[in-house]
Amino acid sequence: MNKHLKILEFALSSLSRRPCKNLGITAVFSLVVFVLSSILLLTHSFRIEALRVFNSSPHVIVQRVLGGRHDLVPIEYIKGIEEIPGVGDVTPRFWGYYYDSYVDANYTVMAAGGETSSSITMLEGSFVKEGQTGVCVLGRGISERRMTERGGVFILTASDGRFYVCDVIGVFSAESALLTNDLVIVSPEDLKRLFAIPEGMATDLVVEVHNPLEVATVAKKIKNRFPDTRPITREEILATYDTIFNWRSGLMLTVFTAAVLAFCILAWDKATGLSAEEKREIGILKAIGWETSDVLELKFWEGAVVSVLSFLTGLGAGYVHVFFLGAPLFLPALKGWSTLFPDLRLLPYIDLYQILILASLTVLPYIASTMVPSWKAAITDPDAVMRG
Repeated sequence: MNKHLKILEFALSSLSRRPCKNLGITAVFSLVVFVLSSILLLTHSFRIEALRVFNSSPHVIVQRVLGGRHDLVPIEYIKGIEEIPGVGDVTPRFWGYYYDSYVDANYTVMAAGGETSSSITMLEGSFVKEGQTGVCVLGRGISERRMTERGGVFILTASDGRFYVCDVIGVFSAESALLTNDLVIVSPEDLKRLFAIPEGMATDLVVEVHNPLEVATVAKKIKNRFPDTRPITREEILATYDTIFNWRSGLMLTVFTAAVLAFCILAWDKATGLSAEEKREIGILKAIGWETSDVLELKFWEGAVVSVLSFLTGLGAGYVHVFFLGAPLFLPALKGWSTLFPDLRLLPYIDLYQILILASLTVLPYIASTMVPSWKAAITDPDAVMRG
């Protein structure tokens, strides 16, 4: 053990004699790891956040499709769906998208009731009560963007061109601001008037299934009974979001492929291009009795120190960038289309598998690239090496 420690000590002193070369490699190495780790950490946290939220979503959402597009669904479909064995409660939902030209942002307007209130935490004020009209509660993002607090008024333009004025009775947050930051909640009656939804129609239907193992079977039976519908299961929603985040992160990683290749070329050039001084040093070590294995261990420690230090520096910088600074460099490419995206305060979810893969693709190749030329110099006659 003492021998290995002495070799490590000698490796550190050898690195300190070539500060410019090693600091340059460390800076570029750390930058590349910072970029890659930021993308991986941000994407994984988004994915876990979505999974955490959608795990409590309905078992099946039934939409009606007309001409290949989402259309209003008749509420009378509820009776036929409830007759399917294994189906629990079937609830109509009323919601829609609204573009606000004042702040150039899209809102999601949803009717109060059912699951809408279960995941909402009121920051101030009260929630919309059953039968209460002419009032609304706002997500924190809309409240801040429109500078409207509790006690103010919120104005929307209805489908018929008339202004819809409602009193703001509360401001809320939710378990995931990613989904509710741009949400407006009104009464079902007000929402129908706002979007001109005919009586007997709903935006979609929420279906609960008694046995989670029968969700796919129930969805298939709904499709067979009502061919113009599109049942969407919770698993399909989760898979869709997972695919979206994988696609966006993959797109960003592809953009930075050139930077990774440039780093690989730089690292290989710096690591494999032994200077005359380094070759002479290896020759001297061989001449004074060092074994080839000792020289390789020395170069292993040199490569390991530089690569591991660079990797930890880049990974630490990526961690701070994502979980403390809110990932300002990469967030716009991953957050989606909403211009009311909330301030990012993601919990530090870390996928150890991704970290190990990143380490294996950066640290191990660099260590190998330092040992190969050193091995060639170590097996050469010391006199020939020192003479150059």
